[in-house]
Formats: sequence, structure tokens, C-alpha cells
Amino acid sequence: MEMPHGPFSGGCQCGAVRFRAEALHDNPHVCYCRMCQKATGNLFASLVGVRHENLTWTRGEPSRFRSSEHVDRGFCSQCGTPLFYQCLGGERVSLTIGAFDEPHRIALRWQMGMEGKHPSLLHLNDIEDLGTTEVADGEESTTAIRLSNHQHPDHDTSVWPDPS
Repeated sequence: MEMPHGPFSGGCQCGAVRFRAEALHDNPHVCYCRMCQKATGNLFASLVGVRHENLTWTRGEPSRFRSSEHVDRGFCSQCGTPLFYQCLGGERVSLTIGAFDEPHRIALRWQMGMEGKHPSLLHLNDIEDLGTTEVADGEESTTAIRLSNHQHPDHDTSVWPDPS
């Protein structure tokens, strides 16, 4: 499976931190370890490596939390979006795939931290599709959320928040 060609853009939910990746490492994966679960507030982290020379922070700078003596975790200090995992002194940063503007372009290849994989994830392929939450909530709810949305759009903007 060939890696998609860049460039790629992305950032946090509020738009205070944005990035551009010229190329991706060939390691898109999910990690189920307990530290990744805590860092993302989820059952796994989805990550892909980007060499330092291929990564530019185009708006703002992420905050960092030293989750161990060897690892920094990056996040937006304004909205809390998890943005990266970085081994100190390593040659790349592992960006959260969900923070990319087009995460669907990055196909997962690996699973790591299997000791922490939540047992209920094992049978998800057997569950019937329940649809999306927005559709189930009804048109009135969907419209209210869309009209009050403060989330940064999935593309670069010259100014954010939008002054209009």
C-alpha cells in the first residue's frame, strides 16, 4: 500500500493551532496502550509519523505535556485537542490522524499496544451500522448545531475565528 502524497494540512478543533506536513512516514497506526488512551481520552490513539523537516506549525504552537521521561504529548491549550506524540530526540513527530483536514486519505496499517485493546473493540465488525448521531437527532437539532458551530473548518484559513 502506497502512502498518499502531500502536502497535508490540519489542526485543532478551535483553529488556534494549525500544521502542514509535506510528507508522511509509512507508519499510520492505532495504539491501544493505556498511556495513549489517557492522552486522547479515548480507547486508542490514531497516529502517523512526520519527520521534523517535513512539519511546519502554520498557526500557533501546541502546548506539551511530558507523559514520561521519554515522551512529549502535544495539544491545543485553548480547546484541548490532542495533536501529537513525540519521543524526545526522535527524528519524527507522530501526529493524530483525526487532526488532519482529510483524515480519510491516511489508511491505517498497524496496531500497537495490543495489551490495552478494549475487549469490546474485538466484535465491532459484527455490529449492525446504527447511522450517524446527527441524523438520529433530527433536523432541528442538526440545524441548531450547524448554526452555532465554533469548530475550525477542514481547510486552512487566513484568519480564525472568522470575523464575519
